Amino acid sequence: MWGGRSLSSSGGRFLEVLESGCRRTLADCPRLASAANSENNLSWILQIKPWVCTEYRTTNLQSYRMTFASLNKMKSYRYPVTRPYSTSQTTVDSNEVKTFRALARKWWDEQGAYAPLHSMNDLRVPFIRDNLLKTVADHQPGKPLSGMKILDVGCGGGLLTEPLGRLGASVIGIDPVDENIKTAQHHKSFDPVLAKRIEYRACSLEEIVEETVETFDAIVASEVVEHVVDLETFIQCCCRVLKPGGSLFITTINKTQLSYALGIIFAEQIAGLVPKGTHTWEKFVSPEKLESILESNGLSVQTVTGMLYNPFSGFWHWSENTSLNYAAHAVKSKVEEPPAPAEPVLNEETEELRANVSANPGVHEELKK
Repeated sequence: MWGGRSLSSSGGRFLEVLESGCRRTLADCPRLASAANSENNLSWILQIKPWVCTEYRTTNLQSYRMTFASLNKMKSYRYPVTRPYSTSQTTVDSNEVKTFRALARKWWDEQGAYAPLHSMNDLRVPFIRDNLLKTVADHQPGKPLSGMKILDVGCGGGLLTEPLGRLGASVIGIDPVDENIKTAQHHKSFDPVLAKRIEYRACSLEEIVEETVETFDAIVASEVVEHVVDLETFIQCCCRVLKPGGSLFITTINKTQLSYALGIIFAEQIAGLVPKGTHTWEKFVSPEKLESILESNGLSVQTVTGMLYNPFSGFWHWSENTSLNYAAHAVKSKVEEPPAPAEPVLNEETEELRANVSANPGVHEELKK
């Protein structure tokens, strides 16, 4: 699709040139040749020990008259490590903020740029509601999520925040785009019932972590993770503000060739279903990678299911195919409290034995032996 064969052949020619140049360097530099042991180890050196060339600032590839300078800056291989969470890290992409700021007034146009998100509520609202109800023994008719605290991350204009509030939940919607929050606040004002149930804040997730540790029964990040710059930090923040046993709901786009063809080429550039530049394919994440990040942060994945959008009917439906859109539900593990030490239970025989020992010091001395 992206000219893989041509790229592969070009890459092969490049490696031949690089290998030829390095052979000359090894021949001319006995010390470097000694470090490499032999020409047969050249491939191994290039792949595993690039630092053997760092003493020589320039390698001339005479056959193609190319010069690779500053080889002394090449870094040695480092094993990947999990980065600790830091409040100085940000998950917000400034370019994404500009894109959504330009669309801030269009959130509640059901036939406009966000029409697919309006339609998606038919799937994601029941998905969230039904999974949360599995965790409660009883609920109020008409307000099944009453008593639950939900954080809607990247709430936009409140398309998902409002229906969750109408189900009885106390919802905080956050978004880094001020204009989005203004739109959400304005639309909320039309429904007095939502005034006490919904709160909006113009901020990023990492900005509220310290004040909301283990506060929420559920976190919703719907069509959000494909826009953040640091997915690992984002998931870490979600885990910190989620109560033990709480639920994290994510809907996003898989990183496949099909999602590139349909999600970007067709949806943005041909059909105009969403504005151009809304998505960046490199930020899409596969279910496998997302599950790995979730599990490594103490979240157990319960469900991953595919979602398909019909651009002609304007409706979504569930699917076993996750190659385009998918929804995931994960639960934060509960911290098990250590069992309390059992109190000794003394029966009548034990009490009698203790009394006899106390009355006969000689017996006590024999027991010590």
